Amino acid sequence: MRSLNVLLLLGVAFLAGCGNKSTQATDSKVVATPEVAQSAADTSAAPASTASTPPPTVLFRNVRIFNGVDPDLQPARNVLVRGNRIAQISESDIATEAGTTVIDGTGRTLMPGLIDMHWHTMAVRPNIAVAMSSTAGYLNLMAGAEASDTLQRGFTTVRDLGGASFGLKQAIDEGWQAGPRIYPSGAIISVTGGHGDFRSRLELPRTLGAPMAHTEAMGDTMIADSPDEVRARVREQLMQGASQIKLTAGGGVSSPHSPLDVATFTLEELRAAVEAANNWGTYVTAHAYTPQAIERAIEAGVQCIEHGNLMDDATAKLMADKGIWLSIQPLPDELLQAFPVGSSEHTRGLEVLAGTDRAYQLAKKYKLKTAFGTDVLFSAALARRQGQLLTTLTQWYTPAEALIMATSKNAELLALAGKRNPYPGKLGVVEEDAIADLLLVQGDPLADISLIANPQQNFRVILKDGRIYKNTVP
Repeated sequence: MRSLNVLLLLGVAFLAGCGNKSTQATDSKVVATPEVAQSAADTSAAPASTASTPPPTVLFRNVRIFNGVDPDLQPARNVLVRGNRIAQISESDIATEAGTTVIDGTGRTLMPGLIDMHWHTMAVRPNIAVAMSSTAGYLNLMAGAEASDTLQRGFTTVRDLGGASFGLKQAIDEGWQAGPRIYPSGAIISVTGGHGDFRSRLELPRTLGAPMAHTEAMGDTMIADSPDEVRARVREQLMQGASQIKLTAGGGVSSPHSPLDVATFTLEELRAAVEAANNWGTYVTAHAYTPQAIERAIEAGVQCIEHGNLMDDATAKLMADKGIWLSIQPLPDELLQAFPVGSSEHTRGLEVLAGTDRAYQLAKKYKLKTAFGTDVLFSAALARRQGQLLTTLTQWYTPAEALIMATSKNAELLALAGKRNPYPGKLGVVEEDAIADLLLVQGDPLADISLIANPQQNFRVILKDGRIYKNTVP
């Protein structure tokens, strides 16, 4: 115990010494993290996280509003943000108080921050070889850099559907790292040979109690081959702070031993996951492409289907009748560049892409509750096109429908997390008392949705949680 006390004292002394180091100034217009007020005379003060200082009061004057719900812009309004909430929206002038940041919108569009409902925080930027061979520290630093860029693209919230993003989420929430809100699922839960099992055949057989495979040790995937194992793996993710549970009910593209036609979990295993999640007041979302995988997941009580590209008419009708969410992505052909041509992964990817158009048509036919996401994996270049991928929804939807989906509709699905929701409050809308995640857009995205594809030029102001992360308005 005495040795432990000495180590603790040394650690405190080290941290105190680190706090004396000076910090670099940041650009006052485009910043990676919000500025933290600090007395210029107090050069010895330790750097504080942004969470330790209250957000400034911000007044937007003369902005047209896309509120995330209605398909038309509201005429010129003034919008007051106090703390992390929208305090007032008025056609009349709003009086300012000392210290208020006033932004003259001059007729620009104020809209909710964008939401990506299928994101992999830890697996966006590294290629697959780097992701499978690097340390957790390296991948977290890479993911932090990507998180900052994600926020600068106007995506103020992401639902992470597989990966050890808990630490990065904490750093973002505490203000040490810029990035979007993260609704984490924790590890993808799969079965032996299922989507998410990245082991080689040389690592078989799997033995209970033996050392975990690399992706399991990293917290990215977990293998479960019985109802009891499923319950344990689900509870482990919830214990770490998962807002929802992600499992793979059928085969996938990126895993090496997972044919698309395979339905993986048994009905009893799926029910065990649903029961464990429901006991914590949240829900299960299931990766599933085929009718068999989708229908079995629905029978078990799963409330959201990821992808669904290969569903048929009867399956779409079942989803409509049961009120099941479809979280589908307008996957681009470039996504397959992560895999060698001729590989089983590339071949499976071609089959999935071929089904995308019909899946969207069925979603529209049966008026499915539909969410937007991107599912970018292993491609920093494709991640930079996150907003452009949203604009491709106009193959099936009007610009207004696409933007409503990426804001208020996505927020409705986030709310299924119930008391496991890490960010209580209303997201995805511009209305009084909603959380102040806001974008000021140069132009009208309802008339020209391509503005979303160039956030560096067209997003003049980015607010998340009432804090300014970008302001290029003179």
